[in-house]
Amino acid sequence: MLTVSPSIAPEIYRIAPGFRALSISVKAAPVLNPNIGQTALQEACEAVLTGAPEWAESHLAAWAEVYQTFGAKPKRTPCSADALRKRVSRDGTMPALDPIVDLYNAVSLRYAVPVGGENIAAYQSSPRLVVAKGTEPFDTVKDGESAIEYPSQGEVVWCDDAGVTCRRWNWRQGIRTRLDVEAQQMWFILESLPQMPLEMLHEAGKMLTDGLERMMPGLWFEVALIEEQCQ
Repeated sequence: MLTVSPSIAPEIYRIAPGFRALSISVKAAPVLNPNIGQTALQEACEAVLTGAPEWAESHLAAWAEVYQTFGAKPKRTPCSADALRKRVSRDGTMPALDPIVDLYNAVSLRYAVPVGGENIAAYQSSPRLVVAKGTEPFDTVKDGESAIEYPSQGEVVWCDDAGVTCRRWNWRQGIRTRLDVEAQQMWFILESLPQMPLEMLHEAGKMLTDGLERMMPGLWFEVALIEEQCQ
């Protein structure tokens, strides 16, 4: 069975005191109900327009402060949950992209929590959340063409042995490890700060795993809470 064991560099907890996350490892099964993701996405968009959840604004404001701490400009490059919710607030909805992506975007929208979805089979080593040296390659697309960029020195990034997999903590995902419905080994990371109640983080994780189980009956998954370990 697949179990992903991400590591968090100690300095991350100094940048974001109280940071905690849910790590969800998934071994996929055949997709029998692909519409689950799109339905969840539509319902989540409607929830955003009502202002739910009540702690969304404070949670996203806390993420903006964290981004400023490591030198990012949150108005230009907001955390992923903030970017999604602003898009829905502006457009009223979000188009469906892929059953899996739609589902984890729905969780992000409904709970105002950054959610990453990765094809873990494309990883070289386990995921690591670290402060970048600035020399790690990041594969992306620029002007419609494949391109390699590098993070700023001091930027918080997710990476593996081959390079950066997500820049500015959870702002932009790389191409190499991008997840879609065809992936057989999936990894999800739900990242929160203390302004999001811990029970809501677990509820968000359950929304994701419940949706995956309805979409692909027979899958296997494992959920683990990641938080700073007191010495």
